[in-house]
Amino acid sequence: MTPWVTRIMLANGVAFLLTWVVRIVPPEPLMFVPRLFLLRPWTIVTYMFLHAGIWHLLFNMLALYFFGPRLEARLGGRQFLLLYFISGIMGAALSVFFTPYAAIVGASGAVFGVLLGFARYWPRERIYIWGILPIEARGLVVVMTIISLWLGFSGGGGNIAHFAHLGGFLGGFLYLKWWDRSSPAARFKARAKAPLQRSGGNGGADVKRWQRIRRDEMHPVNQEELDRILDKIGASGVGSLNAEEREFLERFSRR
Repeated sequence: MTPWVTRIMLANGVAFLLTWVVRIVPPEPLMFVPRLFLLRPWTIVTYMFLHAGIWHLLFNMLALYFFGPRLEARLGGRQFLLLYFISGIMGAALSVFFTPYAAIVGASGAVFGVLLGFARYWPRERIYIWGILPIEARGLVVVMTIISLWLGFSGGGGNIAHFAHLGGFLGGFLYLKWWDRSSPAARFKARAKAPLQRSGGNGGADVKRWQRIRRDEMHPVNQEELDRILDKIGASGVGSLNAEEREFLERFSRR
């Protein structure tokens, strides 16, 4: 478990306890109702921490548990948190146009954004639905998008906020496109495509900087990747690195 995934799961659990179990906090003022947004602007965030029942909560938290830690390790805590909340806010925003009178609760929009991010970086990763039906991450996003579009426009699916799900996908997509273009890693990736003459032709200065990366501050997944790349440099030289490997090293050497 990574720090922000853990905190988000705890926050959702505490919110469920306070609003539905002991009811110390009334849930109604925290629900997102599009037509009441100007009167209750805080609900565009607070609705993400409410759930309609224990199964609703468990489904969302289970998805966050499986997809969130690896994505947080890949993006970093701050960017993961921005992805999560932008996806959830976009889920609420899209509901304004299609379900203005519905009361919306749940972290589904935010979690769908996390799922999209997972599929963006690990598109061929196999996911087992109900533990038995295999599907690639990218295929799962396509299937869930089709289902949400169909049920959203047909009015099916009971009280499920399908447009909040679609908004989560949209928010995650837009944020990741922006991040891919403007992040320091993107600039480092452009540099990585340039010739190595800037470091004396052998990349020695870069290697020394990469060797100073604080391994003890990295997630175990990233520690393994760092070790693999440094071993590759030792065996084949810096010229054997591809653009993604150099991007990885540059990103962590600048922290």
